[in-house]
Amino acid sequence: MASAAEPSGGGGRPGPRNLITDVPGLQVGQAEDAKVRTGVTVILPEGRATCSADVRGGGPGTRETDALNSWNLVHSVDAVVLSGGSVYGLAAADGVVSWLGAHNRGFAMLPAPGVPVSPVVPAAILYDLANHGNKNWGMMPPYRDLGVKAIEQAGLDFKLGTAGAGYGAESGGIKGGLGSASYVSQDGMTIGAIVAVNSLGSALVPGTKNFWAGALEIGNEFGGIGASNARIGTEEWGLTKPDPGPRKNTTIACIATDVELDIDQMKRVTIMAQDGLARALRPIHSPFDGDVVFGLSTAKQKIKGPMAEFTVARLGAMAADTLARAIARGIYEAVLPPGAQGKTWHTL
Repeated sequence: MASAAEPSGGGGRPGPRNLITDVPGLQVGQAEDAKVRTGVTVILPEGRATCSADVRGGGPGTRETDALNSWNLVHSVDAVVLSGGSVYGLAAADGVVSWLGAHNRGFAMLPAPGVPVSPVVPAAILYDLANHGNKNWGMMPPYRDLGVKAIEQAGLDFKLGTAGAGYGAESGGIKGGLGSASYVSQDGMTIGAIVAVNSLGSALVPGTKNFWAGALEIGNEFGGIGASNARIGTEEWGLTKPDPGPRKNTTIACIATDVELDIDQMKRVTIMAQDGLARALRPIHSPFDGDVVFGLSTAKQKIKGPMAEFTVARLGAMAADTLARAIARGIYEAVLPPGAQGKTWHTL
């Protein structure tokens, strides 16, 4: 019989949607601009949620991540935004903040009539400016409006692949995209992940169509061809981008759980979840990438087991695998936008 400090043996499964919205208390909204070839994804908890961030890439673009440090005042957020558009895309969070404020959702130290609340909305962006979309927006980039549109469309079901923040993304030498996955442990803890994959590195084992994350696939969620038995050289990277370019590559993600975690526990789970990028992409966290992972707790259930630290370790390990699966799903589901040229996983 397993002790209380041992895992249950792995009898879990994906949630009913195999999306981050299988985590109770979360919705996702997305919006795209096909002409610009870009988009925005909003992760919306039903109430304020404990949130952490882990930044590993060498060229990140973020908003409000410092506010999430445990030694600072605010440990919970009202939404998380993932966006294309590089620095312009940070404005998507402005639209989300405006919508939340208009609905009286946000932080208030001392609530008072006539004093607006302050929605806390951390955000991360990826670079899709060079994908041949129409970026001649002058003084009116579309991202604030896309942020509003995305949050207004928040729900439990959403599209993968060429959608949301992953609409204009590229991963290595093929089309990237928006991926999501979930996992429910045998004892009922739920983990979900959502990710926009715009990486320098490749999700595929060189010379194959097998995903690096193939050993973690559940069912046929990204093609069903499983893990590769190829032996790969240390400097053999396969379908990396031929011109990396500084600040042009980023994988941005959010993981979530329904287990109640304090800010330090959430930070540890988020740190562990970041390893899912390393399980699914090669290379990763380079000087050319801006990789960021957010972590959310909707606190729908108390932490399980007599040893909280071990449960945190279990959640972090599940989150890493779930994020790796989400990355593969995003690339597997991606198609070329109208009029675009290039390769997808299906056309290799």
